[in-house]
Amino acid sequence: MRFNKGSLLAGTMMASAMIATPAMAQDTDVDPAIQSGADQNADTDNFITVTGSRIQQRNVETAAPIAVVEAEEFKLTGAVNVENVINALPQTVPGTTAFSNNPGNGAATLNLRGLGATRTLVLVNGRRWVSFDTNQIVDLNTIPQFLIESVDTVTGGASAVYGSDALAGVVNFRLKKVEGVEFGGQYSLTERGDGARYQMYGAIGTSFDDGRGNATVFAEYFNRESIFQGDRAFSANALGGETIANNPALQAFGSSTLPTARFNAPTEIGIVDGADCDIAGQCAPLADGLVIDDAIFDTPGVGRARAGDTYNYAPVNYLQIPQERYLLGGYADYEFTDGHRAYTEVAFVNNRVAQELAATPVTGTFNIDIATVAPFLDAATLAELNQLDANEAAASAARVANGLPALAGAELGVVQASIQRRVLETGARNTLDERNAFRVLAGVEGAITDNLNYDFYYSYARTRNANVQQGNVSRSAFQAGLDGTGDVALNIFGAGTLTPEMVDSFSITAQNGDVSTTEVAAGTVSGFLGNLGFGGGDIGFAVGAEYRRVAAEFIPDTALASGDVIGFNAGSPTEGAYDVKELFAEIDVPIFETDGGVRLGVNGAARYSDYSLDNVGGVWTYAGGVQFVPTPGVLLRGQYQRAVRAPNVAELFQGQAIGFPAATDPCGNANFIADNPGAAQTCIDTGVPAGNVGNGAAVQLNAQIPALFGGNPDLGEETSTSFTGGVVFQPSFVPGLTVTADYFNIEVEDFITIAGGSLQGLLNLCYGQVQDINTPACQPFVGIRNLDGAITVDAPPLVSGVNAAELQVSGIDLQVNYRADLPFSLLTDTGNSRFNVNFLGTWTDQNDFTPVAGLPQVDQCAGAFGGNCGQPIPSFKWTSRFTWVDGPLTTSVRWRHLSGTDDALDTVDFAAVNGIERIGAYDLIDLTFSVEATENVTISAGINNLFDTLPGTPNIDANGIVTNRPNSLLLGDNQEQANTFPSVFDVLGRDFFISAAFSF
Repeated sequence: MRFNKGSLLAGTMMASAMIATPAMAQDTDVDPAIQSGADQNADTDNFITVTGSRIQQRNVETAAPIAVVEAEEFKLTGAVNVENVINALPQTVPGTTAFSNNPGNGAATLNLRGLGATRTLVLVNGRRWVSFDTNQIVDLNTIPQFLIESVDTVTGGASAVYGSDALAGVVNFRLKKVEGVEFGGQYSLTERGDGARYQMYGAIGTSFDDGRGNATVFAEYFNRESIFQGDRAFSANALGGETIANNPALQAFGSSTLPTARFNAPTEIGIVDGADCDIAGQCAPLADGLVIDDAIFDTPGVGRARAGDTYNYAPVNYLQIPQERYLLGGYADYEFTDGHRAYTEVAFVNNRVAQELAATPVTGTFNIDIATVAPFLDAATLAELNQLDANEAAASAARVANGLPALAGAELGVVQASIQRRVLETGARNTLDERNAFRVLAGVEGAITDNLNYDFYYSYARTRNANVQQGNVSRSAFQAGLDGTGDVALNIFGAGTLTPEMVDSFSITAQNGDVSTTEVAAGTVSGFLGNLGFGGGDIGFAVGAEYRRVAAEFIPDTALASGDVIGFNAGSPTEGAYDVKELFAEIDVPIFETDGGVRLGVNGAARYSDYSLDNVGGVWTYAGGVQFVPTPGVLLRGQYQRAVRAPNVAELFQGQAIGFPAATDPCGNANFIADNPGAAQTCIDTGVPAGNVGNGAAVQLNAQIPALFGGNPDLGEETSTSFTGGVVFQPSFVPGLTVTADYFNIEVEDFITIAGGSLQGLLNLCYGQVQDINTPACQPFVGIRNLDGAITVDAPPLVSGVNAAELQVSGIDLQVNYRADLPFSLLTDTGNSRFNVNFLGTWTDQNDFTPVAGLPQVDQCAGAFGGNCGQPIPSFKWTSRFTWVDGPLTTSVRWRHLSGTDDALDTVDFAAVNGIERIGAYDLIDLTFSVEATENVTISAGINNLFDTLPGTPNIDANGIVTNRPNSLLLGDNQEQANTFPSVFDVLGRDFFISAAFSF
């Protein structure tokens, strides 16, 4: 039994487009790209700022490891969206992406080390960017990719430097200044002729007033066309069924909610207190022996016994979600007096992203007035409804006679049943998110003395999301059409039986909005205090203060707020805000340096944060590090950091909203019941009839289980401790070689999560371990099940976040960069060309999630996927690039690798039913050519996924059984969506791009 957790090459030339940066001082003949952790816009006094510190320094030596992706990597990969490059880095686990349709929210997020997007701090030019929802997460779609100069990734908690959210680390996007005019475009298309992507961009930058000022303005348009799951053979059928008891094999599974309607009346009902239906006289029949005990209507109005029929919802779901983006902005600075500069930044993004699902599945318990629906039914079915009606009346009378409450809806002429009807007549469910985000920033910086500098700024960022949903159904109007209280009677008994008038009577267009704001006011004074007199450099320091206010609200329309909606998730209004006042200080102390190059330095940082949240209040964060060079070309470094994350607005104040996570009800899982003594009785105690315990067909109607999710205003802060230690090696006897290895260990305590980690974890916790209905772990499941023991939308369990869990990750990052001049050239008369090999890899030794601290269960997710671990977390992940530069031509090959991962669900042997217990090692090869056609024009073209590596195609027989065993990328019940993990494994196939860049 387990619980659920969730969920380089750099260079100034294309020859070294993606490098992991060793942060140590370099000789002048070493590629300056390996100093790219530093600000490339350093001023003429040679002060620079390294990501991970606010101290202006004279070198880029840091105790914390910094990995850097340069702008050329975006060009060589054909990546227009930031997510496409960042998610390939081994330090990341993909967040939501262009392939996140369900689940998904139209955003692209960044998840460093797999700790979650909320625990990764995203900066632009060293400052906080704009978030997009009540979870206060940055949407990477709002960052102008074509202006990126570099992306710096710092591992480990960085709250002492940047404040809340930096538990896993910091990712800083550095935007370049533009001199002159730059414009260009790109077009991408898959080999199958779909999924086209278009980009056009332009920027104008200039210096003015004899170089005292600089201004850049920019604009971009991007369009991405949709691909449906039905457009790929591997995703055209919804596969699954391995976790269902007695299932013969992996099959075309789908949903039990059919376009032909499913009528499922209870078989029997207890008529005495504590009834056991295996004992004669304790239960009365309802639909026992009737077809409508579980019937579907292939022929309109004519019921037949359901025989495992399912609906294939997959083809009409998006595989690649469409997107359209407009981006405008600019930044400028001006030296208004010698040594003092004012600066400003402005950005506006309009981003439209749609998601599309199969037509709405109407499910739940409904009252059916027999006279209202009689015109739509044949005589046999109508007779069975009358028999059910009579049985309900008799059973209700028997219950009352025995001191039990009467059956709800037991009046004559009305029957109650579980109804499932997929309303294809309304069309597909479609939701459109249109986010308008803007950010303004103004500041001033300058020199107080030769060794003392200041920087003060204020920023305001706001995102407004308008969400429009098509294809929703009003539950109350649907009920009215069945019980005779509505103006239009509904004929649900067959495919296509709903007329336009009927559809109009219950269809609704729902709308909601989000507004998120972030305000930051910060001031820093930094400088140098002299040296210790042992040959080391000057002591650097920074002190400052910061005020930050975050606010967000979710504004649903009336239907969504009331819960009277089927289709997309209902939700209650959410509104909240808090602020924090902070003081911080940093120091960097070079202790000594000898004439032979041996040197030692230490650094430290501390921050006090006073939150307006009562359960957080005042908190300290701090960090300390050391750098030691025992011999030229070798740097040893280590860093310890304590960080915090305050709960976000959604975690604190979110109104209750219904969700439908994929989960397995333990009470319908015979294997779980057998493996956990006491589980069966707990199921009975929470409302499952004894005869249905372990019967998945009765207890679990669908692979998704409804639940209510909401905020908890009593949450406190998360805390983390992190340690990194490593070595940078640049041997003089191998010119051009840099090797960096860093160990990382991050532990998060008071991790905010649903008790047990998720709905699945909470189910497992209650039924498998706690087994006491009076405890908080089991209370959400008491009194909410229907008569068959199933959890339905009529009474979903309420779950919310608590500071209960722990998460620990550890491993080693390895970075290798080697370049060499070759004594030949095919395209020039110089007789030389250049060859680069660049490698960035991560070995994840530990990714352990403890859902409830103090309990023995730990999810060990390193090298695992699915079940309680979610997305694959390979033990080894690397990205490498091999580049040859011959004059104007750059030829580059990228190799992406993930090691194999094992299924984390112990209770199911997927391999025994033609499923997958292990996803094998995964490799992708990409090829790019880039030509400097002229001094002002560069043309690039490439092929991603050169060998068209995709999940395998299933062969499905007439009974719906998958008869072959495609490659291990094709999954069933242990998938995320589209029969695989589409944000991890490529689902487009061979993909071509061509781009042109012009600069004048």
